[in-house]
Amino acid sequence: MWRGSVAVIVMVASACGRLPLLAQSPTYGLGRTPAADEIKTWDSAIGPDGKELPPGSGTAAAGREIYAAKCASCHGRTGKEGPYDVLVGGQGTLHSKKPLKTIGSYWPFATTVWDYINRAMPYDKPGTLTADEVYALTGYMLFLNGVIRENDVMNAKTLPQVRMPNRHGFIPDPRPDWKPRSGAEQP
Repeated sequence: MWRGSVAVIVMVASACGRLPLLAQSPTYGLGRTPAADEIKTWDSAIGPDGKELPPGSGTAAAGREIYAAKCASCHGRTGKEGPYDVLVGGQGTLHSKKPLKTIGSYWPFATTVWDYINRAMPYDKPGTLTADEVYALTGYMLFLNGVIRENDVMNAKTLPQVRMPNRHGFIPDPRPDWKPRSGAEQP
């Protein structure tokens, strides 16, 4: 009978965090503490207002070569072929039976495009692009989708000013306690 009581006490204590050593699993020698530069790469988020954007700049013209070298194998020569996500086209399809959600048809903010490219691309080496490369690739994607001109300079000042075609295609958050980041408008 006392064994059952001890088992119950151990379970309750574990659930309450009283026995942290029993709750932790061994590491098996795997993993490592991330380096400060790795944490810095992961610890970033770019809001719609672009206040967090770093210094740097690029144009679609400059992004064309970077895209060919680092993106075309996954997204196709023109961003329409794949084999992975299609990035170009889709305008006017969101209300159809087969919507094509691309950068030009779906994404509400150009800063979000920058943020995604910066964090997740290229797929096999995420976080390795320089800020200038990310600005240039973002510009190239916006150019291919007819949002900007080829020689428009994208930087921390100009990128948040880009008006995406689907900027107002999302329903605003109706919660009374929700407030957008300072300076950012709701989609």
